Amino acid sequence: MRLGSKVRMSTVNSSDPRRPARVTRYKSPLAVNPNSSAPVPGEDPTADYMNVLGMIFSMVGLMMRVKWCAWVAIMCSCVSFANSRINDDTKQILSSFMLSISAVVMSYLQNPEPMKLPWEMLS
Repeated sequence: MRLGSKVRMSTVNSSDPRRPARVTRYKSPLAVNPNSSAPVPGEDPTADYMNVLGMIFSMVGLMMRVKWCAWVAIMCSCVSFANSRINDDTKQILSSFMLSISAVVMSYLQNPEPMKLPWEMLS
């Protein structure tokens, strides 16, 4: 019985089109030294840009009491979180969310009437 099972296994493996000797591990051609803080040229900096934009819009929403800036800050924080990598600083992302949420809450606490869109104010 054992001999027959070995024969069957070898026939299955001989018809397998994969070649394990030809398998190579992928190495990024653009990788840089991990000790340097320079970004890898192939990385997408969208998360970092959105994080900075979110903080700017949050501060404008808090200081100038502009509601749409506070809402844009929440959207930027969501985009930053969605595009973040696993090794990004979670404190930075959490502080961006908290700042944008506080901008919305404070702008509505100071003036509870509904938000007017910027182009509605022109007419």
